[in-house]
Amino acid sequence: MIDFVKTRRSCRKYSDLPVPEDKLKKVLKAGLLAPSGRSKKPWEFVVTTDSKKLELLSNCRTKGGGFFLKDAPAAIVIAADPELTDVWTEDCSIAASYMQLEAHSLGLATCWVQVRERAHDENQTAEDYIKNVMEIPENYKVQCILGLGYSNEEKDAYNDSDVVWEKVHFEKF
Repeated sequence: MIDFVKTRRSCRKYSDLPVPEDKLKKVLKAGLLAPSGRSKKPWEFVVTTDSKKLELLSNCRTKGGGFFLKDAPAAIVIAADPELTDVWTEDCSIAASYMQLEAHSLGLATCWVQVRERAHDENQTAEDYIKNVMEIPENYKVQCILGLGYSNEEKDAYNDSDVVWEKVHFEKF
């Protein structure tokens, strides 16, 4: 597992090959099977392969983040109903991570675009912008977007020197 995790890297440059439907479904299935607090599974996944919507989503944050979505063949917006659970953001994060790992196992690449607590511009949140583009109901919260496709860039795997053991504490901080 560690060797597998070392090779999963965020991808911001995608080839123009489409994501096959069977692989997309496997990625989504991994998210749907992710654990959640009290098994509430508050998430909803909104998928697009439409180039116009991908272009719009790439502009969700005018100050960094998301620009690469315009070149991705697919994106998954991860949203949740906050009325179902107070830990929706954690639950969505776990589901997104499961989807990223499944995508990697299938030879696909992903990159997370943070949406929650981010601005589109000085007048609108990234969340509200995305809700409008993807027609997400007002009462839902958007955690993130995953860009998805085949990588068009080479990145070295992490190695043991990238492991920061100083971040681990036993018995006390």
